Amino acid sequence: MRPLNITPALKTSGLLLAISVLAGCSTLSSDGGATDVSKLTKPRTGFGVSAERNDKDAQTSTTEVSKLLSSPLTPDSAVQIALLNNRGFQASLAELGVSEADFVQAGRLRNPGFSFSKMRGVDTTEIGRSVMFDLIGLLTLPVRSTIERGRFEQAKLVAASEAVRLASETRRAYFNAVAAAQAEKFMSQVVISAEAGAQLAQEQAKVGNSSKLDRARQQAFYAEATTQYARTRHAATAAREQLVRLLGLWGSNINFKIPDRLPDLPQKPNEPGALEAMAMEQRLDIQFAKRDVDATARSLGLTNATGFINVLDAGYANKSTTGAPRENGYDISLELPIFDWGGARRARAKATYMMSLNRTADTAIRARSEVREAYSAYRTTYDVAKHYRDEVVPLRKQISDEVLLRYNGMLASVFELLADARDQVMSVNGAIEAQRDFWIAETDMQAAINGGGGAVSQAVTASSSSAPAAQH
Repeated sequence: MRPLNITPALKTSGLLLAISVLAGCSTLSSDGGATDVSKLTKPRTGFGVSAERNDKDAQTSTTEVSKLLSSPLTPDSAVQIALLNNRGFQASLAELGVSEADFVQAGRLRNPGFSFSKMRGVDTTEIGRSVMFDLIGLLTLPVRSTIERGRFEQAKLVAASEAVRLASETRRAYFNAVAAAQAEKFMSQVVISAEAGAQLAQEQAKVGNSSKLDRARQQAFYAEATTQYARTRHAATAAREQLVRLLGLWGSNINFKIPDRLPDLPQKPNEPGALEAMAMEQRLDIQFAKRDVDATARSLGLTNATGFINVLDAGYANKSTTGAPRENGYDISLELPIFDWGGARRARAKATYMMSLNRTADTAIRARSEVREAYSAYRTTYDVAKHYRDEVVPLRKQISDEVLLRYNGMLASVFELLADARDQVMSVNGAIEAQRDFWIAETDMQAAINGGGGAVSQAVTASSSSAPAAQH
């Protein structure tokens, strides 16, 4: 048997085809990268995330949400529901799957091209065949795959940042909703008291035991309390609806229960410690900016490599002619750099790299400042809330007790008692607001350490609009 004669061109084509097959071995993950996002979110929010990719996943999430809603909400359970059920966040996880698909696609060569031609003469027929491979695509495959891997990692940071942002917004909305409901309940009691005072003043005026001025004052207080109660009731509704939207609830699920009052203040505030260092290590926007610099640097290297020769195809070809032996050979297709020598692409890549580098430095400076400002707000609101708890409210209670004793001893009139009640309204509302502000400031401080998400989203937009194209 004669040995099979394999020409060099055929060997080259076979090698290219084998590499092309191997390059297509990258596969998509089962969850679109959500597991890696969970590893980033859990230490920052206390909970992982999961993407709803099919009906079974959706049913699992629905069951878990129903279980959490069966008890009064806590800050942690509210965050857990939001991460499971918020449709906007689930859209971010789906977008992460798009980025993964781009990464897998970058690890695969462009499909080879096949051409066939047939020319018929009077006595001859000429048949041409060729298979073309993207040679530049093959040579730059590792670099392109690395770049897209970096972008996929950036997309994970974006999704994790969205989770952190959602968790922070949910906690703020939770504390606002509880405080608003607490204020509404208190104002309803004030309205009842003011109505009783107004009726008492009216009855006493009929028998001549009070002046028109006293009666007008009580009526005005009742009217003002009724107006404020209406505003407070709407504020409670608005705050609850904000929480409902973040939790992604509808139907009967919106009838969840929340506590009657805000959590108590901690015994002592947290010390500043090394908050700036923690932020430099944990903030997701800083991690994203660093990865953006690295990805831009790699893209710059690819642009320099392909700046002169941007299209190079090679492949095996053969030709058959009637009455003549088959001819074998190879084809090469090369873009001639006559009009575009790649200088503009290289200059754009360098400018983009410097832009990314300076943006990273700016992000770090802003992060340090945000942490310092957030801690100042945290400590100030703690001191104010503690002052209300330990000084203002006890003093107001002491005054009320004294006025009540004087009233019982017939040393103070009922109108003095009612006037003291008016003063208490302002103090109690101030105490509720101060306690709410502390818990929101504590949430903001954690967001400043971990990154709130907005900066990352802006960086993504800037990066995607200015990143140099790595075409071949």
